[in-house]
Amino acid sequence: MLPPGTFAGEVVLITGGGTGLGKAMAVEFARLGASVVIASRRPEHHVQGVEAVRAAGGKALAVAVDVRQPELVAAAFDEAERTLGPVGVLVNNAAGNFPVAAESLSPNGWRAVTDIVLDGTFFCSQEFARRRVAAQRPGAILNISVAYTHGGAPGHAHSAAAKAGVLSLTETLAVEWAPDGIRVNALTPGLFPHGDHSADMRSQRPEGYDAEWKRIPALRVGRTHELGWAATYLCSPYAVYLTGHNFILDGAERLRRSMRMPEFVPIREQMAAASARRNSLEQANGT
Repeated sequence: MLPPGTFAGEVVLITGGGTGLGKAMAVEFARLGASVVIASRRPEHHVQGVEAVRAAGGKALAVAVDVRQPELVAAAFDEAERTLGPVGVLVNNAAGNFPVAAESLSPNGWRAVTDIVLDGTFFCSQEFARRRVAAQRPGAILNISVAYTHGGAPGHAHSAAAKAGVLSLTETLAVEWAPDGIRVNALTPGLFPHGDHSADMRSQRPEGYDAEWKRIPALRVGRTHELGWAATYLCSPYAVYLTGHNFILDGAERLRRSMRMPEFVPIREQMAAASARRNSLEQANGT
């Protein structure tokens, strides 16, 4: 989408960059010349992300980080700087989610998601901005949101609340840091199937993710490289005047309306049906 070398000499740090959509974005930044830092808690995710970036012709570094811990976030930025140079682009992609009815959500379950999604996004953004302001250098932050922050999200009260907070944070930080040349935007993907969806999330779609094209006005699901194109544009010099924006990429899924809405199914029934499907599949596989 962008000219070759758009990110030449730039260091891009992506939290959760070793799997799924994070990895897809890492690959597109690498194609455009960036050195990419794969920041994740799990060593196996480090390997996947680094291999993908190098296969795309980019330079990669894996750093261990728990975004819930500010001191570990600072250490990750230190390591990135020592090895590749100052980080000029931050993608806050790390997230946690699992479907659960709100009345069954435990305090630990709530915090497991909100601590990563909301607190982690803030801690990483704050560390990034402090360094860029001290160096008197501009920068770009991209926060990854979700489509269900509007309109209700049965089964995802924790994630929807945290991501809504991220959208508010995006706008506030965009205003605060605009004088410093630090842009803060959000990217909200629709359905982009990839191989790293959890078993819980897959159980919600018994026909598979690709079959969801029937529910999308564009008549197809998203392709992960298209998400990478959007991410690289939003962080590029070609979007230098764009900040505080939520870029929604979903084939008009969020706008869909029918003459008659589909039958409403309470979340408890949905969860029970998904659990039954998962158990049946596990029995069939002998697990």
